[in-house]
Amino acid sequence: MASAQLADRAGWDCGHCRRTGLEKKRRCGFLPEGQRGEPRIVWGRKQVQSQECPKSFVTGESMALLEEFFVSTRLGIPSSLELRARTADAFLILREQMEREERDGTSSQP
Repeated sequence: MASAQLADRAGWDCGHCRRTGLEKKRRCGFLPEGQRGEPRIVWGRKQVQSQECPKSFVTGESMALLEEFFVSTRLGIPSSLELRARTADAFLILREQMEREERDGTSSQP
């Protein structure tokens, strides 16, 4: 089977990716740096890109910030004075990206 077909079937599922030998091609962050090969873009969407598989790049903290952002968006974002600086920075980035997606008509409101 061609590697493009394997990549399509593996999606971004870590287990399937490892079983089909795609972790090096996708520069899995769970591999030691020396085993990932030369840096190159392995995922991208518009102006956002990653030189590492998004599944290993996104941390638990990233997911928690996303959840907090979407909950606060639904309930009303608290005053920026009530947020930690790291959270406020993440919210600004997420708001900008969400507005860009909405402007481009490529995403629906959660």
